[in-house]
Amino acid sequence: MEIKILGSGCSSCNDLLKRTEQAVKELGVEASFEKVTDMKQIMSFGVMKTPALVVDGKVKASGRVPSVEDIKKILK
Repeated sequence: MEIKILGSGCSSCNDLLKRTEQAVKELGVEASFEKVTDMKQIMSFGVMKTPALVVDGKVKASGRVPSVEDIKKILK
């Protein structure tokens, strides 16, 4: 599973990364993580509000930081 966190590196972006890492650990799945801070790359996903969570190339959440439980549901 390939996970990307899109955002400028703000505290919300960092929270999303931490929660996503925790969700992956709790699910026991393997995933690679990438933080994307380049605005052109972020916009290429059609994201207008950050932070955003992208799983295997598909935007799953944007403009908010979902709970660990919500992220686990997204990843299943």
